[in-house]
Amino acid sequence: MTAADADGTQGSAPGGTPGGIRFDGVTVAYGRSVVLDSFDLTVEPGEVMALLGPSGSGKTTALRAVAGFVQPVAGRVFIGGRDVTALPPHRRGIGMVVQQYALFPHMRVADNVAFGLRARKAPWAGIPARVAEALEMTGMAAYARRYPRELSGGQQQRVAIARALAIRPQVLLLDEPLSALDAQLRSGMLGELARLHRELPDVSVLYVTHDQVEALTLADRIAVMDRARLRDCGTPQELYRRPATEFTASFVGGANLLPVAVERGCVRFAGTPLTVAGGAVPGGSATLCVRPHAVRLGDGPNALRGVVRETQWRGATHRLSVDVGGHPVAADLPDLRDAPGAGDAVVLHFAPEDAVLVPTGSGAGDE
Repeated sequence: MTAADADGTQGSAPGGTPGGIRFDGVTVAYGRSVVLDSFDLTVEPGEVMALLGPSGSGKTTALRAVAGFVQPVAGRVFIGGRDVTALPPHRRGIGMVVQQYALFPHMRVADNVAFGLRARKAPWAGIPARVAEALEMTGMAAYARRYPRELSGGQQQRVAIARALAIRPQVLLLDEPLSALDAQLRSGMLGELARLHRELPDVSVLYVTHDQVEALTLADRIAVMDRARLRDCGTPQELYRRPATEFTASFVGGANLLPVAVERGCVRFAGTPLTVAGGAVPGGSATLCVRPHAVRLGDGPNALRGVVRETQWRGATHRLSVDVGGHPVAADLPDLRDAPGAGDAVVLHFAPEDAVLVPTGSGAGDE
């Protein structure tokens, strides 16, 4: 299957019908194996929604349900307010980009970009202008006469995106589009995708990734998925600063998840009283979420005393793993001239506003 096979009819060109996606109780199963379970989600017109989760979480299945490559056993899929559940892919008004690029090696760049338009019998006279527009938008206008083998991986991915955009889709589906690129190319392409979104404010984007940096960088909202279900949904800032579950806290940005006892006026971790924002009933237990970058070295509010297990130098930062009462606490600190080493006693602290309580055991596997 090529990306062009997923491209739909002409969608939300300027002045066209607004896009948007809605999953209404969508369930997908293969035999007795449920791979997407009662999935409800709305992507607003012009919004970038990232589906974030580990392998096997159901995120790619959700995207394929929008594309029309899998048929739900229950529920409905809507694009632009239109029920497309029973429609074939080419009638859904979508563009799709996959991680393998799927360019035709025997075709020049311009012909690859034009393929979707020709397959849909677009007027021949208008195709060159549409191709030129898409290549200009993706910064590939100077490469129109080249073959895919003459391009870098990042350039090939731009061509795949140009091909999806040439049909002017209502909805753009991106399935791990940067996973095959090295770190430097990936960073550059993230910037390009963000720019494209600004230039195409009416196109709804569904972006599948397991990379939290991509999701935090690009998405207006993130849907966190695990074990075929939607676990959480919110803006990147909401999910990062105030996660609702342990799974969200650990998967979106990484976190220290510390078991605490909840008392009136404070929580207690490893025998140490701490002051944090409310959110749990006194007399019970909860999990305290503190991001490693919020943990500081030295005395201060919410001081924790421990022994360094490991020190990792990461260029701009040092990552300390500290044993506090038998629990590992990670701290990401600005590059230290004299970083403590394994076995050193240290004091860590964090501000009350940098911690949040979440229910113990919330997240993966919960029903």
